[in-house]
Amino acid sequence: MTAEWIETIIVGGGAAGLSAAQSLGRARRGVLVLDTGRPRNRFADRMHNVLGHDGIAPGELLEIGRREAAGYGVRIEAVGVRAVREPRPDEAADGAGGPDRPGAGETRLVVELEDGRSIGTRAVILASGVTDVLPEIPGLAGQWGRGAAHCPYCHGWEVRGERIAVLGTSPMSLHQVQLLRQWTDELTVFTAGIGELADATRAELLARNIRLVDRPVAEVVGDEDGVLRSVRTDDGRMHLIDALFTFGAIRPNDDAIAALGLARTEAPFGSFLAVDPLGRTSHPRIWAVGNVVNPSAAVPLAVSSGSMAGGGVNLALAEADFARAAETAETAVVR
Repeated sequence: MTAEWIETIIVGGGAAGLSAAQSLGRARRGVLVLDTGRPRNRFADRMHNVLGHDGIAPGELLEIGRREAAGYGVRIEAVGVRAVREPRPDEAADGAGGPDRPGAGETRLVVELEDGRSIGTRAVILASGVTDVLPEIPGLAGQWGRGAAHCPYCHGWEVRGERIAVLGTSPMSLHQVQLLRQWTDELTVFTAGIGELADATRAELLARNIRLVDRPVAEVVGDEDGVLRSVRTDDGRMHLIDALFTFGAIRPNDDAIAALGLARTEAPFGSFLAVDPLGRTSHPRIWAVGNVVNPSAAVPLAVSSGSMAGGGVNLALAEADFARAAETAETAVVR
């Protein structure tokens, strides 16, 4: 067996991962959360549209979650994961070592850490989120989570009635435009990244008094205090705005399980792991939750998916526990 063993491992300690950890800890499972401390919403000062926690800092929610999970015996380590793999023959389980160990022949996994350790486990929950790859426009990255964002429900209320702009990056940006018109009467859309607008689409946007700018954006400009003030297009014109919404390319952080060749599904934002309603992947002992499988999921949905997966993992392990007990009893009778 591997030198280290724990019953369940969660890769990622954001809202989804900690929610799963809490569920499993309360179910009296051994739980290890591996987290690099880089949640997707770390750029934002405040979270919104999160019932009971509206307006708190993202890090504050995670600190609460870590304390709660630790109260149920969950271990949390600040280390990244290199790979999740099947065990080698020399790492085979023998059924010894207590009820949290796998029985002989039971499905199990090995998690390789970036610090060189390898840890055996009965189940893995991937809650590693996504990376937003922003358009390479000077000034945009520095505004991300402040003057620039992607989610109207998370950030729209704070800029209601102000001069809002949408930096189009694909036809999907038109959905962003439709939503944001609810928050302001002064909406500008930079359409160069969307592509040629159909006549009917252009007419709909103009009918809603939306200002269309066809020139590409060359720079996002803040004032001396870093507050977003304007956007400069490639013709040198400055467009005064108070907030900017856009989509980057979304890359799921699932490289750790890439070698296992799990089933995927094509979604509007790219290719993501295919999961069932409880977050189970095509591997019987790997679940995936939160943004790593649903990039549109805000914090409440991430928490929900983590809780569901925690219950799903516990059920799968409970079924295996009963099957192992029955097999052991039968063996004893035969002998």
